Amino acid sequence: MANLRAIRTRIKSVESTRQITKSMKMVAAAKLRKTQQASAALRRFAGMSQDLLRSVPADPSNPYLRQNGEGGKTCYVLIVGNRGLCGTYNQALLRWARERMEPDSMLVVCGRWGRDQIGPSERSFEISDAPTAEEAKALSGYLKGLFLEEKADRIVLLYQGFTSVLKQEPAEKILLPLTLPEAEETGTGWLYEPDRKTVTEALVEQVLDSTVHSVLLEARTGEHAARMTAMTAATDNTEELIGELTLELNHARQAAITTEISEIVGGAAAL
Repeated sequence: MANLRAIRTRIKSVESTRQITKSMKMVAAAKLRKTQQASAALRRFAGMSQDLLRSVPADPSNPYLRQNGEGGKTCYVLIVGNRGLCGTYNQALLRWARERMEPDSMLVVCGRWGRDQIGPSERSFEISDAPTAEEAKALSGYLKGLFLEEKADRIVLLYQGFTSVLKQEPAEKILLPLTLPEAEETGTGWLYEPDRKTVTEALVEQVLDSTVHSVLLEARTGEHAARMTAMTAATDNTEELIGELTLELNHARQAAITTEISEIVGGAAAL
């Protein structure tokens, strides 16, 4: 009987775990859909901004186009998850980033997991599970300030690129200095109001902000996908374990009944 009670207790414990993992899977799936929709909408907006910028001849006086010589200081922006329970999403990115980061470089961390797990950094930002334009502008503004004040000569974003629900791969994107696309030759001249320089500056700011926002959304999309996959596997494992424990419980119950019958038969024979 003691063995039966232990098995029943363990089954209840695994069932509770299954409820938790199943709930986390559903939450991750909902967040994944939200970030995917936001990412798709932003991708269209960013594409239009790039098209507008491509139509404007590059202004060499723009400070974000400043190219520095070799040996400049690099600021790496590491975008990790807000929490664990998402497979190797965070650890794989951290290992990859440590292999690529140059010595004596600056580090800015985005994500609560990174703030808790990674060593000292220049600054940390807390990014929500569905990054907003305000959060992206706050991060982008800080990075642009580092570049304009010449505290960093290069800004590189490191994150988990979203390939599919089952696959995320580490990726990097050079945010600054900005490389403008070549202006397209058109048969119709453009009229700029108030002037070309002001329009170019506004477009460059918009492209930088949308690039940061797009990367944040892609990173969070990958995190939610990784967590949903991990919780799906965990739920499947709990169901398999419950099946094994139920079978073990049935065997133990059958053995107990057989023992009781044998004792009854033995007692009757003794009488």
